[in-house]
Amino acid sequence: MKVLAVCGFGVGSSMILKMSLDSVFDKHGVSAEVDNIDVTTAKSVPCDVIFTSAELKDEIQSSVSVPVYAVKKYMDKEEIDGIVTQFLAERGN
Repeated sequence: MKVLAVCGFGVGSSMILKMSLDSVFDKHGVSAEVDNIDVTTAKSVPCDVIFTSAELKDEIQSSVSVPVYAVKKYMDKEEIDGIVTQFLAERGN
């Protein structure tokens, strides 16, 4: 599964989100390739799901056909676990 962690420039906060997502997907036993990327590039990269901030969610969602989830605290694995669990349930995993 291809997962994108997206922030404005694809460097700082998206790297933190990527590390948290890696940990949560591993915990669920789901094989996921998580890449951190900037918002402009994210709109053209094929993937299965995108995780980003609430501020960027609408902009990204209007340009892609995959689910986009907003994360408030990129280091809060409990919050991210809940969002990933929701995504997996909606996907049918």
